[in-house]
Formats: sequence, structure tokens, C-alpha cells
Amino acid sequence: MPPINPGSVRYVFVTGGVTSSLGKGIISASLAKLLQARGYRVTIQKLDPYINVDPGTLNPYEHGECYVTNDGAETDLDLGHYERFLNMPTSQANNVTTGRIYQTVINREREGAYLGKTVQVIPHITDEIKRRIKLLGETGEYDIVITEIGGTVGDIESLPYIESVRQMIWEMGSSNTAVIHLTLLPYLSTTGELKTKPTQHSVKMLLEYGIQPDVLVCRTEKPVSNDLRRKIALFCNVNINAVIESIDASTIYEVPLLMLKEQLDKVILNKLKLALKHEPDMVAWKDFLGKLKNPVYEVHIGLVGKYIELKDAYKSIAEAFIHAGVSNECRVKLEWIHSEKIDPENPRASLGTLSGILVAPGFGERGIEGKIAAIRYAREQKIPFLGICLGMQCAVVEFARNVLGLKDAHSSEMNPQTNNPVIDMMAEQKAITSKGGTMRLGEYPCNITKGTKAFQVYGKTKITERHRHRFEFNNKYLDAFEKAGMQASGTNPDSGLVEIVELKNHPWFVGVQFHPEYKSTVLNPHPLFARFVKAALDKSNGALQETKGDTTAAYAG
Repeated sequence: MPPINPGSVRYVFVTGGVTSSLGKGIISASLAKLLQARGYRVTIQKLDPYINVDPGTLNPYEHGECYVTNDGAETDLDLGHYERFLNMPTSQANNVTTGRIYQTVINREREGAYLGKTVQVIPHITDEIKRRIKLLGETGEYDIVITEIGGTVGDIESLPYIESVRQMIWEMGSSNTAVIHLTLLPYLSTTGELKTKPTQHSVKMLLEYGIQPDVLVCRTEKPVSNDLRRKIALFCNVNINAVIESIDASTIYEVPLLMLKEQLDKVILNKLKLALKHEPDMVAWKDFLGKLKNPVYEVHIGLVGKYIELKDAYKSIAEAFIHAGVSNECRVKLEWIHSEKIDPENPRASLGTLSGILVAPGFGERGIEGKIAAIRYAREQKIPFLGICLGMQCAVVEFARNVLGLKDAHSSEMNPQTNNPVIDMMAEQKAITSKGGTMRLGEYPCNITKGTKAFQVYGKTKITERHRHRFEFNNKYLDAFEKAGMQASGTNPDSGLVEIVELKNHPWFVGVQFHPEYKSTVLNPHPLFARFVKAALDKSNGALQETKGDTTAAYAG
């Protein structure tokens, strides 16, 4: 008999078949939300099969945005979904890549930890994978750990993860583990049928690797009939109530309620032999969804970036606007504007219909002049503006050039020879040549000056926000900027580095060095986005005034 899990932690594994991008992350987050709403302590982790140590050096076109946790981990964007759904932070332990697994094993081999044995995928790689999976469960903070395995069953790079899951099921006993397999039911319009054969083949492949799925979540664009469920259950050897329909939804925030209707949480709890406790408390979630689907107002905001062809490159920003829109009973219609296509001589052609402009983060020189032109337009035309990371740095460059008269002002990232590096590399970064994981990463404190727009946003003088950058505002120019009207309203208490800038003579113009989008959740919209959307809404209604003496409840994030 295999040994039984000595602890009380249960493990749920989510695999995918047929094709990628079916939504394993959303299903994982939705299940976690329902279990959390029933009173269980739940967390989710992502196992990524690529050999990169982390996504920090990946082009956004390759993998979407790089999400950053409080403890400075550069992770997969699915961790953003986990945080937005669960309203709780993730950490380094919530994201594991093949690169990190192999790096750890190779380092241990070099140290002599394996006593001269031949190092192999089994047992050494699989043992390290299992150790990483169990890390969160061993903290004592969770009742259930959900593990999403990237890629699809059958991918060569996913095989060690699938084998590790098989071993964990054997080691811990079936009542301590559950496997959810997400698959596709394609619809053939010519015959008007949903086809089950791809699902059958996907499950067959999983069985060949020694894993019998407990639940099948079937992505579909049409309802799944009881007859079809019975057929899938029969040929895939699962209970009929474990065949779950995941029909296309108008918004990802609808998926938890769809999974509740399908009783996915009950099926999993029964498999894990855990009490149902009480019905999930989804009142606040339903309220959010009701406001999302029935907005009172609408506002057009431009997102100026250089990766707009792949919307996932700015996933957290787009989601933060959804949260902020709901908090203002407003639908935010994002206009995705490529910064390279903005004419510096005529920015109005690209920006003239907008009530707010956000200049997005990024790296490198491409598209910089378009961003700077958009910022100048927002500043001169009194259009609400929010700049994030590089967007804030571009606002500093624009102000230096067109207000301070420093025509060659630039960031030393883009022009190392500039005579006026108003944005410069931090001293401790200058000796670093490696790119991966070497920036200012994770959560840092910020002190906010009372009486500023930033203070109106947060309602308190001490905050923390997440960072991902290596260039900073050059404090040698700070006096000149403040005398000309650009105020440093937020600074790091330890280093004095500028975290927030704003214009005194503008209705709403704020730039932040950090990434507020990483902290916005369904139940706790980020106040910067909420106030920015409010300013854009006031602009569209012709009611925007320079804010004076306004107060805001302290931000709970």
C-alpha cells in the first residue's frame, strides 16, 4: 500500500489537453474562489514547462506580461488572475519553471549532494518538482493547494510534471488528491455537433502516463447535453457529475458563477472527502458582476504602448481598468494605441477622442517619441493622465524638454550620451551585466506628501507598491522640476528615490515609478485607477476641475 499523506493538506492538479489557451488559469482561479468562499484556505501555483528560469527576460510578445509578486518574483501572468480572484498575494513559491527546477538540481549535483550518483529525470528532477509542489502545503497556511500545469498533455516538456503528479497521487492516496483535466469540445457548424473525440484522445494520453482524471472540464461554445455528458463519462471513465461544462463567457469574472452552477466545487470536495461546510458566499462577487454588466456611464481611455498587438502584454492594466470602471459604475472602453504610430507633429489625430490617456510600461527605445508626444498632448490639453513606470519616466523627459527647456533631456537607458539624464540608472545597478532578476523588484515603501493628488488617492502617507525597473528619476534635477510645477509627491523613505510625480497646475496628471496594476483585485480596485477613471469620466462630462481639499478613504491594499 502507498503511504498516506500525513498532513491535512489536499492537492488538486489542473492539466490541459487538445490545445493550449483553454483557460486552465481561470478555471483554477474560479475553483479556488469557490473553495475560499466556502471557508477553506486555498492557494494556487503554476508549473511552467519552459526552460527559462522565469519570464523576466521573455519578450511580452512571447508570453504576455511578466507579473511581479510582493517578494520580487517575476512570474507567469496567471498569478495575476490568482490574486485578482482570491484577493490575496502570491509569492516566489507560486510559480515554478523547468529552468528553475533544472538549475536547482544541477547546482546540487555540483555541490556533491547526490554523492556521485547519475543524475536523472527520475528520480532527481521529479523529486525536485514534488518538493516545489509541496512547499506551499508545508507552510501550514492552506487546506488546499491547486497546482496548474502549463502546456498540454503530450508535450515533451510537460512529461516530468505529469510523472510527478502520478507519483504524488500514489504517495498521498487518492482521497488527498484530485485531477481536473481541461479539454476542448469543438463545434462543427457543418453538422451542428459538438465532437467528443478530441477529449477522448486527450484522456487516453493522460491514462497512458498513469493518471486517471477525476473531473473533466469541457470548454465549449454550445451547451453540453446530458446525452453527451453520459457519452464522455462512459468513454473517459469518470462519473457523469464530474463532466463539467465550461461554456464561453462574456467575461472571465462570470466563470466562478458558471462553475458554481456546475457544482465543480462540490465534486472536488467530495473527491477530497472534505465537508461542504456552507454554501459559497458570493454576494460581493455577484454585486461586482452586476455592475460590470450594467454600467451607468461609459468613458474612452487610451492605452499608449508598444506591445498592443498582444493584449496579454498589458493584462493587469486592462483588468485594473475593469475593476476601476465597476467602482465608478462605468464601462471603460480602452483604445489600444501603438506609440510608434503617434505623429509627434499631430498627436490629436490619434488621441483627440479620448477622455484619459495612460502611457504604459515597457523597455527599450522603440516608440519612445510617440509616448512623449502623447504625454505632451495630455499635459497641454489638460487631459487626465496616468503614467506607469516607463510612462512616468517619459513624463519626466517631456517636462524637462518642453517646460524646463532641456532640449536634449532623456533617459540614459535610451541615450547614454545625453547631457541631461533626467532618468538615470541606479548606482547599484551599473555594475550588473546579467538581465534576469536583477532589477528593483517587488514591494517597496513610499511616503506620500499630504495635500497632493497622490494623498487624495490613497488617503494615507505611507504605502507599499510593487516595482520592476532599474532606471530612476535623477534627483539632481528635482529642485528645478518642483520650481517649474512638477512635484515629487511620493518618495522612497530609505533611498529618497522619487516614486510619484504630479503636476500642480493640471486637473489630474500623475506618474508612478511602480506598477499599481499588480495590486488591483475584484474586491479591492486600485485607488489610482479608480481615481484616474473618475477624472476621465468627469472630463467626458465636462465637469473636471482641479481637485482641492478632496478626501479619500485609506486604501486597504
